[in-house]
Amino acid sequence: MATLADVAQRVGVSQATVSRAINGKPGVSDRTRQAILEAMRELGMVGDSLQRGTPRQVALVAPDLSNPIFAAFVTAISTYLARNNMLPVLCTYTLTGASESSLLEMVLKQQPTGVIFLAGRYDTEFADHSDYAMLRERRLPTVFINAAAPHLPGHCVMTDDAVGTRMAMRHLASQGHTRIGLLLGDPHHYPSLIKHEAALAFAQEAGLELPEEATAWTTYGFESGRDAALRLGEQGITALLCASDQLALGAIRALKSLGLSVPDDVSVIGYDDSPWLPYTSPALTTVRQSVDAMSRAAVAALLRCTEDPALLDVRRDLLFEPELVVRESTGICPTWRSGTE
Repeated sequence: MATLADVAQRVGVSQATVSRAINGKPGVSDRTRQAILEAMRELGMVGDSLQRGTPRQVALVAPDLSNPIFAAFVTAISTYLARNNMLPVLCTYTLTGASESSLLEMVLKQQPTGVIFLAGRYDTEFADHSDYAMLRERRLPTVFINAAAPHLPGHCVMTDDAVGTRMAMRHLASQGHTRIGLLLGDPHHYPSLIKHEAALAFAQEAGLELPEEATAWTTYGFESGRDAALRLGEQGITALLCASDQLALGAIRALKSLGLSVPDDVSVIGYDDSPWLPYTSPALTTVRQSVDAMSRAAVAALLRCTEDPALLDVRRDLLFEPELVVRESTGICPTWRSGTE
């Protein structure tokens, strides 16, 4: 597949000039712009559609949208893309459907302007990251939502999970909880690793217990949260910090099946702030990701990369501070209420 570098070489201009021409930016003469469009046509690229002003396509690569946080990101990112005359093309991969690699192969055939990933192998250590190297080789602007492997170039728009975890731990400590359980995702998942390290650091500073037997690593989802919490509920914890809202809601179901009340016996905190959390019973206390601000930043980063191809070789992490949303699933530690401590 031809790249911007191929177009630049054929016309005898820089990649930055090609990018400015494609994006309708000033500083490119009509003669040069026409030469670039002609070169793109000859190379089998999409010069005709660009000349007509057709919206450029941007692929949004996401996992199963049953997790509401991904649906929220898709909605917000699509809105900001449309405002910039860019057409979002949603590509979802599932265990029983298309894989992430096969989706990328299909996406590249459509010659998109760029790709925004909501999740993928990039957020897992020891995973195969060769697809992302291929995107870089093809000079395709790429933005990752949330933590990515440190060696990958590109823009990463990230929730500051260390700050969010400390917010949650501080809230639990303020309610008198000293023996806290952790329910996390895959042990090689970068966001889960960050949360784990932040929780351990805070516990050490505050003199809290985070016993190893009260930490569970699992896959994301209601069922996995329920299954893991069935064991954690027997570890004598009075609070449980979960790496996602789905894990937290599954955990609440498990704790109730063990005869434990939330929050009277065990306080539970989720992570993400899915839209329907105020209507759960109890309404879930959670750490809210800044979906709108992160989505706006992701689109802005993509636009910068299309205008300046040199940015494709740069790693830049954009951190966004989350917000603790206190609802009904957390409360005072039962030993505080009874006056035994």
